[in-house]
Amino acid sequence: MALLQRYRDSQRINHWIVALLFLCAGLSGLAFFHPSLFFLTNLFGGGPWTRVLHPYMGVAMVVAFVFLALQMWRDNLWTGADSQWMRQSAGLIAGRDKAAAHPAYKYNAGQKIVFWIMVVSLLILFVTGFMFWHAWFPEGNILMRRIAVVLHSASAAILILTIIIHVYAAIWVKGSIRAMTRGTVTETWAAHNHPLWHREVKERPPA
Repeated sequence: MALLQRYRDSQRINHWIVALLFLCAGLSGLAFFHPSLFFLTNLFGGGPWTRVLHPYMGVAMVVAFVFLALQMWRDNLWTGADSQWMRQSAGLIAGRDKAAAHPAYKYNAGQKIVFWIMVVSLLILFVTGFMFWHAWFPEGNILMRRIAVVLHSASAAILILTIIIHVYAAIWVKGSIRAMTRGTVTETWAAHNHPLWHREVKERPPA
């Protein structure tokens, strides 16, 4: 079975660090979102510790994601092929059309949308989080802080939903998960799901 390298080891490690920090920041943030979820603070040593750790885990997640995004942003720029993919996406999702008939480079249009939603959401979370981080910014306009809290919560909700879609899609498209666990994909998978990227890789001269 011929295999193609999709991600380097460093990229995969970076990805799983972001995933782990997202899980920790997400659970700790949900603990303060509603009283019924406050029990989640037990995962981090109780309420006071959760309040202390949450912003640090959030900042660490953003920093780790920046390193990943700097390596991937060029592959996530929109192209004409992505517009065509979007026009045909209904048939692909419904299973009426073959994935290979939908042009896609290393990332398809759906993956690119997920990437840019993550970029915008994390940027808003980062900025608004600092606006009401009392440990370092004890003073400030109360109205601005309240607006920041609302934006922070909305961005977190959007990010969580986006990650759920991201994980579901990785499971739904058989053979995708091994790209982030082993770094490689089969030629059949590449030709079927990302035919334009597959062609680029095959035409690339040997290192």
